[in-house]
Amino acid sequence: MAAKARAVNLLRAASGASCRCPAHSGGLHYPVTSTPVRYAADTKNTDYAFEMACSNIRFGEGVTQEVGQDFANMNAKKVGLVTDKNISKLPVIQTVLDSLTKNNVKFDLFDDVTIEPTDVSFKKAINWAKKGGYDSYLAVGGGSVMDTCKVANLYASDPEADFMDYVNAPIGKGLPVTVAVKPLIAVPTTAGTGSETTGVAVFDLKDLKAKTGIGSRAIRPLLGIVDPLNVMTMPNRVAAYSAFDVFCHALESYTALPYNQRSPRPTNPHNRPAYQGSNPISDVWARQALRMCGSYMIDSINSTNNFEARKQMCAASAFAGIGFGNAGVHLCHGLSYGISGNVRSYHAADYPTEKALVPHGLSVVITAPAVFKWTAPACPDRHLEAAQILGRDTTNDKLADAGAV
Repeated sequence: MAAKARAVNLLRAASGASCRCPAHSGGLHYPVTSTPVRYAADTKNTDYAFEMACSNIRFGEGVTQEVGQDFANMNAKKVGLVTDKNISKLPVIQTVLDSLTKNNVKFDLFDDVTIEPTDVSFKKAINWAKKGGYDSYLAVGGGSVMDTCKVANLYASDPEADFMDYVNAPIGKGLPVTVAVKPLIAVPTTAGTGSETTGVAVFDLKDLKAKTGIGSRAIRPLLGIVDPLNVMTMPNRVAAYSAFDVFCHALESYTALPYNQRSPRPTNPHNRPAYQGSNPISDVWARQALRMCGSYMIDSINSTNNFEARKQMCAASAFAGIGFGNAGVHLCHGLSYGISGNVRSYHAADYPTEKALVPHGLSVVITAPAVFKWTAPACPDRHLEAAQILGRDTTNDKLADAGAV
């Protein structure tokens, strides 16, 4: 009981700390009660409802070639296409360009996205978007590209806004998004961030040397086109760190404090955060993502030619994104921003070498063993169930063993 109280108290402290995960911590957005009872009524002070929202998802081998028809169907006049210089050299971009051209869709290309973006790189994309006058957007790339495109769309749709207006509190003002943003289609090329399903955009604030973000359901993509062909070009380390992110998204959202342990209860549904804590619907997606990680993660990393494994992890990324996009995550992600924000000289294999960086998935998974050992007493049944889903025989394991397992 003492260990359980310590774990819950730590999660409660994280919910009020200025260093909490700035973009994924919606499950801890408000202070919580000290006794997490899974989905049972608590008091009149805690929430009693949760909301489920995500982007539309289209999944299938070769489905990227349909994107031009999507923009033609929405009568798009001028599309802002966002990618990075590495992705622009890969076959996926040619597929996209051919589809847009074939369907007579006009577009401009922005390929100056920074991997692990900063406020400086975001502002460069914002200025480009403001000048372009686009009525829709297309992001083709990993989480950095999709996040950059979301932010460019937001600030071009609200050109008078100050950059810090929408940055999450306490670093920024954390204002709600009330402007109508333009339609955005996302085509992920990594199997990790799940950014095609969420209204989250994460970046480094250079002056503070800290990670923060912008989070709002309003900026999530209209459609995520998840094509497993696009993840076959991921090198080994990119595949590994992306898979770690999927795993942590799924397990953190599944072990997050429940939605009905968050207080105070919002007086207006508009004030209910996007990331609300674990809930019965997010649990379905998280469990399935964990199941797919247990079956395919290792093979997807070790073999770039294993199409089935890469395909399944591509789906798992979207599934986990739907789960954490409504439940939120917790300490692994919260701690990761201190790790990545303070990097000075580390250069990860298979990543661009022009700047030091710790890839997001690596910064998240580094603390995972310690985090889940610590949080296990708060919901040992869920930790053991996750271990079983991942392949462990838990027949003889006790609840007290959940952290070590």
